[in-house]
Amino acid sequence: MAMIFTPKPTPVVEIAGTDDTFPVNRIYCVGLNYRDHVVEFGSDPDEVDPVFFMKPADAIVANGVDVPYPPKTNNFHYEIELVLAIGKQAIKISADQAEDHIYGYAVGNDLTRRDLQMEMKELGMPWDTSKGFDKSATITAIHKASDIGHPKEGRIWLSVNGEIQQDSNINKMIANINQIVAKLSELYTLEPGDLIYTGTPSGIGPVIRGDIMEAGIDGIDTLINKVV
Repeated sequence: MAMIFTPKPTPVVEIAGTDDTFPVNRIYCVGLNYRDHVVEFGSDPDEVDPVFFMKPADAIVANGVDVPYPPKTNNFHYEIELVLAIGKQAIKISADQAEDHIYGYAVGNDLTRRDLQMEMKELGMPWDTSKGFDKSATITAIHKASDIGHPKEGRIWLSVNGEIQQDSNINKMIANINQIVAKLSELYTLEPGDLIYTGTPSGIGPVIRGDIMEAGIDGIDTLINKVV
């Protein structure tokens, strides 16, 4: 038997300091994982647990590549996030085992059609159309944990056209890196090639065509993408 059409190439992310690439399997995302962002959404952080959702692997956009303003929205938002790259299969692991399964780290932007998200939330329906659209996951090169360690703190920030909009620290995540990996490994079989966008701090807001989003996490990298 033969395939009836040629499949698309596997999406990949650069690996810093090498000529190698990281083939992307799945993209998991964490919502409501910073206390100030939960408050920003009008909820009590003591009563809200982080939530999980997904983006398609081909939503990946490399550092420096322009992002098209997506259709069916008038409220297109940025969300700066720490990204984990999984390098070893994980099934029902404990939090203290999580770092053994993390290949490296990157800076990512969980782009969002906010108006569609709010509409779906009001209807009690899934967020898929607001999160999993084309070109919705920008990312820097992956920096190997063997080179930079496993970051526990560091400034996380994002600016639009040079003006800071988000400014926090990754140590303010509600569920930390290890807890996120452990929890996801209970819900799914995590595989090499999986990426995990770990949530965003407060300061989310809209961008329009022509805006330049620059974002970074201390000790990892800086991400720049223009909206076109």
